[in-house]
Amino acid sequence: MKALARITVLIAIFCASIFVSQTGASEEVTYFRIGTGGIAGTYYPVGGLIAQWISNPPGSRPCDKGGSCGVPGLVSVAQAANGSVANVIAIGKRDLESGFAQSDVIFWAYTGTGVFSKKAKIDTLRIIGSLYAESFHLVVRKGSGIKSVADLRGKRISLDEPGSGTLVDARIILEAYGLSEDDLKPEYVKPDIAVEKIKNNLFDGFFIVAGFPTKSVDDLANTIGAELIPITGTAAESIIDKFGFFSADVIPAGAYNGIGETKTLSVIAQWVVDAELDSELVYQVTKAIWNPRARLLFEKGHPKALKITLDTALDGIAIPLHPGAERYYREIGLLK
Repeated sequence: MKALARITVLIAIFCASIFVSQTGASEEVTYFRIGTGGIAGTYYPVGGLIAQWISNPPGSRPCDKGGSCGVPGLVSVAQAANGSVANVIAIGKRDLESGFAQSDVIFWAYTGTGVFSKKAKIDTLRIIGSLYAESFHLVVRKGSGIKSVADLRGKRISLDEPGSGTLVDARIILEAYGLSEDDLKPEYVKPDIAVEKIKNNLFDGFFIVAGFPTKSVDDLANTIGAELIPITGTAAESIIDKFGFFSADVIPAGAYNGIGETKTLSVIAQWVVDAELDSELVYQVTKAIWNPRARLLFEKGHPKALKITLDTALDGIAIPLHPGAERYYREIGLLK
């Protein structure tokens, strides 16, 4: 994964160098990475769309002439990563400029509570904005006989990789249903790997927290068939009561081939940076992402990108905004 990240950044640098050499531009280039998740999830494709939109390398066609409306001189890339926990840790160490993470993981990291209760808190985290709801998917092979969370006992289930927000939430959900990892035959791999294992009858199912539709579930549903297990009832209500970041959610019928409406839980995906990141840069990035013309790109990209709207940019935020982002939201009247 680190090798892939290095290759991605090198490609971006190479492309920017071509822009500069071809145009003779002397404009300074700024590189800006967005830590996402595995390529089979939602973070990565959505991160790619956002990186494309906020980038404006030297030599780009001006916004008013049909070109990029991003930040002048900025080259942004979506970097594949292990997900929410890994991203906030990397940002805290300043190994990443920015990243996507679940609202619950961000709060726990910022306050040193929850899954970060035995780790150093990362109180330098700041928010650019909220993106979209991430639904909890418990996915099993069609015909597996698994109809509820309780049926996972003794089954071969992937809980996603260490460092992922999915693993954190899977443990919470199992506990609410009176189970632990010891009651399962747990595996810890990315969703795309889990899907291949299920196809080969080596796994029974997997967990993933992602905006729907997500690539891994699509893949399984369109090949050997998949089912979604509901997260509902008393157990789900107890999770909502205990953790304010969870909300009741519904994955609609037709979101995946052959799968009907499924009640579940969700958290919010948020874009996070370090407090020390240049305020003017964050202001310009925030301004660029909410440019109305960004909708044109999103409409042609991942379906979940359409859920990224200015109306919900401040939903579910439990830690401070970055001053650059706050400046923009005050400027447009979203903050009083």
